[in-house]
Amino acid sequence: MDVMSSSLQQQRIIVEQLRREAAIVRQPVSESCAQMIKYITEHEQEDYLLTGFSSQKVNPFREKSSCTVL
Repeated sequence: MDVMSSSLQQQRIIVEQLRREAAIVRQPVSESCAQMIKYITEHEQEDYLLTGFSSQKVNPFREKSSCTVL
């Protein structure tokens, strides 16, 4: 009986998850792509992969100076 109630509980959890997923508002891919293109073009000046860093000191990924032992 315990196995049956456990299985029933699992099925209820799955049904609730499917209900939540079915309630999600869907958006056409064409609209999503248009929004992404708009966002990218509006923020391309802030994108360091496109514009680079103004100086090496601003670059958080620059190579750190190595320690040399004398």
